[in-house]
Amino acid sequence: MKYINILLLVLLLGSCNNEKDRKSNDDDATYTPASTGIPAPKSINYNIISEFSRDTASFTEGLELHNGRLYESGGEYGHSLLQFSNPGNGAIAEKAKLEDKYFGEGITILKDKLYQLTYQENVGFVYDISNIQKPLKTFTWPYEGWGMTNNGTDLIIDAGGATLYFVDPETFKIKTSLPVSDDRGPVNEINELEYIDGFIWANVWNTNRIVKIDPETGHVVGDMYLDKIASREGKFLGKAFPNTDVLNGIAWDSTKKSMYITGKRWPKLYEVKL
Repeated sequence: MKYINILLLVLLLGSCNNEKDRKSNDDDATYTPASTGIPAPKSINYNIISEFSRDTASFTEGLELHNGRLYESGGEYGHSLLQFSNPGNGAIAEKAKLEDKYFGEGITILKDKLYQLTYQENVGFVYDISNIQKPLKTFTWPYEGWGMTNNGTDLIIDAGGATLYFVDPETFKIKTSLPVSDDRGPVNEINELEYIDGFIWANVWNTNRIVKIDPETGHVVGDMYLDKIASREGKFLGKAFPNTDVLNGIAWDSTKKSMYITGKRWPKLYEVKL
């Protein structure tokens, strides 16, 4: 009887370990949980209504439309920048270069302040919207900096995983965190963010996918696949513009109810209607 009990215990522990190993594979696209209790995201359709030339020097990490200006944060060490342009013709109105030690990341504008993250330097910058040449102050961010937006009260930041952080814009303390999941499990590598009509929209890094996230639950309620735009860019990527990279950049025009889409060093900015 003793030996039978030991055998049963070994089998049980083996079963638990296998379950733990299986659940640790959440970022594997082939893994589908038995049930997350989350409905499958609805497909979001879009139409391309305009396309504009843009600055191919910018490794786009953050994009924001404010008072008719398209603000942009560009990354890569030695090339990071903050700039704004006219979205209609791509003309750069003003540009500020970051120190070479910084890799620029997501930006957002809240109450006439522009906030900018850096990638692995654990530093962020706060600018007066009327002067992007010199930050008013810096702040500390404890994780990698990827995307950033705001809901009118809090900064919303991600660190490249499957979590959104709601942050006080004055103290920069994390108020709460929100795991992001769809019907298959956690949605990892969330990147550039935009807050639109009560929902958080996010590029998923290294894909043509943009997800629409419910900020109350963290559930992905909509999927928009930008394959149509990516196929247009295919004639540029690695060819006429060999330094281009992945889709990244969402900006919302609340007046026109249009979304602007681009990518890292893409020669085009696309205006789409949902």
